[in-house]
Amino acid sequence: MSGTISALLYLVSSVCFIMALRGLSSPETARQGNMFGIVGMVIAIGTTLALPSVLSYETIILGIVIGGAIGTVIARRIQMTALPQLVAAFHSLVGLAACFVAIAAFFKPEAYGIGQPGAIGAASLIEMSLGLAIGAITFTGSIIAFGKLQGLVTGRPLVFPMQHPLNAALGIALVALIGWMIVDQSSTGFWLIFVVALALGFLLILPIGGADMPVVVSMLNSYSGWAACGIGFTLENSLLIVTGALVGSSGAILSYIMCKGMNRSFFNVILGGFGGETAAAAGGPGGDRSVKSGSADDAAFIMDNASSVIIVPGYGMAVAQAQHALREMGDMLKKNGVSVRYAIHPVAGRMPGHMNVLLAEANVPYDEVLELDEINRDFPQADVAFVIGANDVTNPAAKTDPTSPIYGMPILDVERAKTVLFVKRSMASGYAGVDNELFFRDNTMMLFGDAKKMCEEIVKALEH
Repeated sequence: MSGTISALLYLVSSVCFIMALRGLSSPETARQGNMFGIVGMVIAIGTTLALPSVLSYETIILGIVIGGAIGTVIARRIQMTALPQLVAAFHSLVGLAACFVAIAAFFKPEAYGIGQPGAIGAASLIEMSLGLAIGAITFTGSIIAFGKLQGLVTGRPLVFPMQHPLNAALGIALVALIGWMIVDQSSTGFWLIFVVALALGFLLILPIGGADMPVVVSMLNSYSGWAACGIGFTLENSLLIVTGALVGSSGAILSYIMCKGMNRSFFNVILGGFGGETAAAAGGPGGDRSVKSGSADDAAFIMDNASSVIIVPGYGMAVAQAQHALREMGDMLKKNGVSVRYAIHPVAGRMPGHMNVLLAEANVPYDEVLELDEINRDFPQADVAFVIGANDVTNPAAKTDPTSPIYGMPILDVERAKTVLFVKRSMASGYAGVDNELFFRDNTMMLFGDAKKMCEEIVKALEH
């Protein structure tokens, strides 16, 4: 295949990826966006395989078969509730792939047309060093994120004295090692860059708590893109450069959106270690303060006699896999003439768009799912706010308590509804470790129990 034709096909593939990003920006066009992404990737892979520089199709085909089989098994078995873990795991593989390419390019530069061992161009050394460093940080950081999301590592911020100075020292050392390798082209410097970057990835993500996971996931997505972009320069592959830049920039923008949704700066998230799992003692925050507790029958009666219900899903819904039972409850209420809508906070769940994905999987109509800015003004007119598994994103302390770690974070104003039905297993605080004053409000009724079971019991009560 000639260089002109391959460049043209790479351009078509890049346009498909841009259209995919555009499509994925809205639930209504997400399927179309996925199709554009698939078409773009097929063109990219086919064009790359047709390049004259490809020498061994057997190895490539073997890799595609093994990777494709593993990916197919995972895709068929993965639960929608486990998507955040899956995304984090995929990010780690992208980072590791960037590291492998950098290692191959450094020790066999003649295969990539960038020189000979010990005589690699400075530009190529900078590119592969950055790809190696960012890839290693992405790899270990994503492993920690996976562990936190999967529950293998505690969601509490893991902090220790002099942590920030140590991270700063490692960052400075990383820059110095890159400079040393460019000047000396030392294999020792190369491996030290790899080791220091691996350690930095661990140390950057360990102090970040569970409540900040949406920002972490989008940030690691950005890192993986920039790692691929750096390696694209090393391989002199224009498509990899463009695709990596698209992923890196879109991930950075998404991280900004997530931080804005929490009213916090990006550096505040990375350095603050906000969002622990400090659970309140059983029996509830606030000592002997009492709460109103109700049953599924009570909730069914209240909602069946309402004219407007706003449902607020959170991570607890995802853990209980209650989205289908919730949709069935919503459909039954609509059948009885009740207006039903869903309110989504930008950082609800454990990855950007987590709640949107789960509701879409349960076939909840897109036009009923509204973001915080679209629906917050409607809570005062709502008869019922049905909160299922959400905690921090509905906590009034974000507006009223300047000493609270979530103070200033925009929340869903569920307390302004006439009645708040709060589905929760216990009185424990959320991932931010903050007691929720909403539990004790006069217009709040707690519905203790598993979210899925509670929705199913409400559906049975509505049927009767």
